[in-house]
Amino acid sequence: WVPVVGLEIHAQISSNSKLFSGSQVQFAAPPNSLVSFFDASLPGTLPVLNRRCVEAAVMTGLALNCSINKKSLFDRKHYFYADLPAGYQITQQRVPIAVNGSLSYNLCVDNKMSQMVTKTVRIKQIQLEQDSGKSLHDDTRSQTLVDLNRAGRLGLFSYFSSPFCVVMEPDMCCGEEAAAAVRELQLILQTLGSSQAVMAEGQLRVDANVSVHHPGEPYGVRTEVKNINSIRFLAKAVDYEIQRQIEELENGGTILNETRAFDAKLGCTVPMRDKEGKQDYRFMPEPNLPPLILYDAKSLPANMNHQQVVNIDWIHERLPDLPSVKRAKLVERYGILPEHSFALLNEDGLTEFFENVVKQTQMKPKKVIGWILNVLLSYLKQHSLTVKESPVSSFILADLLNLLEKKEISSTAAKQVLAELWKGEGKTPLEIVKEKKLELIQDQKELDQICQAVIDGQENEVMAIKAGNLKVLNKLIGLVQRETQGRSNPVLVKQLLEKKLSE
Repeated sequence: WVPVVGLEIHAQISSNSKLFSGSQVQFAAPPNSLVSFFDASLPGTLPVLNRRCVEAAVMTGLALNCSINKKSLFDRKHYFYADLPAGYQITQQRVPIAVNGSLSYNLCVDNKMSQMVTKTVRIKQIQLEQDSGKSLHDDTRSQTLVDLNRAGRLGLFSYFSSPFCVVMEPDMCCGEEAAAAVRELQLILQTLGSSQAVMAEGQLRVDANVSVHHPGEPYGVRTEVKNINSIRFLAKAVDYEIQRQIEELENGGTILNETRAFDAKLGCTVPMRDKEGKQDYRFMPEPNLPPLILYDAKSLPANMNHQQVVNIDWIHERLPDLPSVKRAKLVERYGILPEHSFALLNEDGLTEFFENVVKQTQMKPKKVIGWILNVLLSYLKQHSLTVKESPVSSFILADLLNLLEKKEISSTAAKQVLAELWKGEGKTPLEIVKEKKLELIQDQKELDQICQAVIDGQENEVMAIKAGNLKVLNKLIGLVQRETQGRSNPVLVKQLLEKKLSE
């Protein structure tokens, strides 16, 4: 079986006001507290296009290698639902703002970060589209309430190219690919500032179109899994739907052209409504909005007020480094592994944290990255904190790593100090080291005696080492470390042990 996966990604533009009205945008505001007359579709109200949303859409299109249409059109898409008071959405069906782009993303081979392949998904179009409101179902009272705060809010609607509407090879074929593509898009949107793209707050939602077919045969009947709000759930939903369709067909069943939802608790997709009867959206040109005209440097008319036009070239010149470029620069500048650059960018604020530590410490970046990813990140995830919420600042961590680099403490002691720093009591690393007596033993004679005592108490291990099993030496080093409570330099301990065992 050949699975085929296409995605529609809905992203909310970072803007103070909505796409067609001056209402504010705020997450978790009280129901119906951010609704203008236009959002409520009162008679006589007209849409006013938000310039910020247009610029964000153009910037996103350029970042995704799209062709920007200098003339795009708005349309009405009619359907009737309680949370759509006008009975139609304003969208861009005929001529969207950007078309024919591509997004490159990286995929792990056999879940190994060190082995990655680069894949590309084609993007059919990016269009501006008005959002509907939100229906809140109260089962206990058998009521449905409508919150129009979201109405008119959504600004950006990205269609990944889907083989269901274009004759081409499938772009994605599994949940892992879909998740990787969406994660890369999320990073790009955040880098551009086009969208905060926080899925938990509904700022990025994904619809997945899934079908399966035998090689060489026409594409199968597709199902649509709606409103997936987590990258992890996206991967699970797509993989489950692929497997469900294969099992259904192999058991002699048929696949319905339907809309499904992903139940995160059950880990499966469930039917919502069928799509066998094609809905007539009765698309028509939006009569209250003229064509959207964009310019580049060559086509910009003379004496034009720059505040009243959107200049494509001006936006292009201000594009920031995209995630792929940032990763390459991190690898080149600091000599870290490519997979480490992915880990840094995947956590918001972690790249800046790492670079600040590097600037303030004498430790080499290759060693710093280990502390950032293996130790600090582990603490953050354990306590469900973001990088910006870390009780240990980049300055404090750099201070700690400097003590380690100067060989004033061991790595074991450094981890103990970090655990104390995490309590947020305002103490410096050096104060904790002195308070807990974690300084490295500087008296070589004392360390020599401890090493000799360990050797005398481990006759079997000593015989094994002298017989050629050098791996056993690590056990002796560990015993010395335990005896000194992590206050001995493992390198020096190894040298002393080797010298004594060779005598």
